[in-house]
Amino acid sequence: MSPQSQLKPLMEGYFLDYASYVIMDRAIPGLRDGCKPVQRRILHTLHQMHDGKFHKVANVIGETMKLHPHGDASIGDALVVLANKDYFIERQGNFGNVITGHAAAAPRYTECRLTPLALETLFNPALTEYAPSYDGRRQEPKELPAKVPVLLMLGAEGIAVGMATTILPHNFGELLEAMVSILKGEKIELYPDFPQGGLIDVAEYQDGVGRIRVRAKIEKASGVQKLVIREVPFSTTTTSLIASIEAAVQKGKVSVSKIGDFTTDTVEIDLALSRGADAEKVIDQLYAHTDCEVSINSNMVVIRGDRPVEVTVSEYLKEFTGVLKRQIKAELEHELARLEDRRHWLTLEQIFIENRVYKRIEKAATEEAIKREVYAGMRPFAKLFVRAMTDDDVTRLLELKIRRISAYDIRKNRGEINDIVAAIRQAAERVADLGVTLGVQNHHDIGVGVDSYIEFLDDVTSDVASKKISSKWNATGAGKALFSAPTRHECLAWEQANVTP
Repeated sequence: MSPQSQLKPLMEGYFLDYASYVIMDRAIPGLRDGCKPVQRRILHTLHQMHDGKFHKVANVIGETMKLHPHGDASIGDALVVLANKDYFIERQGNFGNVITGHAAAAPRYTECRLTPLALETLFNPALTEYAPSYDGRRQEPKELPAKVPVLLMLGAEGIAVGMATTILPHNFGELLEAMVSILKGEKIELYPDFPQGGLIDVAEYQDGVGRIRVRAKIEKASGVQKLVIREVPFSTTTTSLIASIEAAVQKGKVSVSKIGDFTTDTVEIDLALSRGADAEKVIDQLYAHTDCEVSINSNMVVIRGDRPVEVTVSEYLKEFTGVLKRQIKAELEHELARLEDRRHWLTLEQIFIENRVYKRIEKAATEEAIKREVYAGMRPFAKLFVRAMTDDDVTRLLELKIRRISAYDIRKNRGEINDIVAAIRQAAERVADLGVTLGVQNHHDIGVGVDSYIEFLDDVTSDVASKKISSKWNATGAGKALFSAPTRHECLAWEQANVTP
């Protein structure tokens, strides 16, 4: 076999691996969270570091390097770009200027932290799938469980091997309105919204695909031969725009005699016209021969699952809205499970202490005998349990400290149980429109009492059938064995019999 024939399959294999790596792990954003891997790692690191205070950007970069194998420069640049989007990272210090093109200060001089929006909408460790980092020492999220359409909020540009993506930013409020329209079954129509402002022509643009022409906003000054540029096109800065005007003036294509840049927080570029020049004609010259008008080609290539796909704005929003509904359902189910676990424990603890079940273990000689005594002491109150008691529950009861038992506050315990039931009621109200089935697990708990439980049943089941309240629970603690919860009639019967559930 010749060296060439041996080399060809190796090169083809390596090239394919390289191309796949660049596409999946560097250049193309994910559809679910709208982030490139470096952005996802930065946000995850900031969440891990979050304590409410600002962190040195240099420290954030150092921590992110534990997940990102491409050096500090790429992380720092990505963090600055992400922070300047003004959505997820709060800045302190000089992060540069996207309007003028001025660079950010060194990372050791700047600080950052997550915004409240990021904390509220991007993270939920319980619903996040993790994967090993590049060196296997840590875990990183495969995707963030974002509850806002990050992909269209931020926009993205990336050049991979054999493909590229250009996703234009959109107005946050318009995106939310579009998602509401999708939920209502209405058609949507969205156009990009650029932070630098400017004027757009969308004649060749359709649903995220095609070309957009963007123009600077130019005003005629009153009383003088002068034009003022108030907004610059997307993808340009005041520095690059002035350079293009100067080049056009030198070539004699634009009748401008002097350029003055007075930009601060807002754009203000003064253009003094040449003697005898007509303002309208000069505006046309600026659009024709300078970066006062630019064309931007948009094509939405994203990673869906484990492969790149091309989507439109409406396709993405419809898919994201569906994913969001499923995520909210999962979050509510997780929260309900947490609340039920907490209510279960508080109920067991109350029974164990109030009824002095702990006294039964004093004469038990073995560990097995101790467990049997606890089970025997708790068995008369089984109807009050949220679910069946397990060995883990018994172990936890036996680990209660004497100080906890002696200082036990029944009112505080019942108040906490009441708060939990109120939270369950609130979750039921939130999930009603999603058609989610809630498992109301034997809510005749001793802390709430009969009256509160009857009120709970009325409140939760009163208004809409779509709440689909399921009054069943897992009696065995394993599988899906079902046990009926008490009805309102049963509660009243117990009350009349002076049996307080």
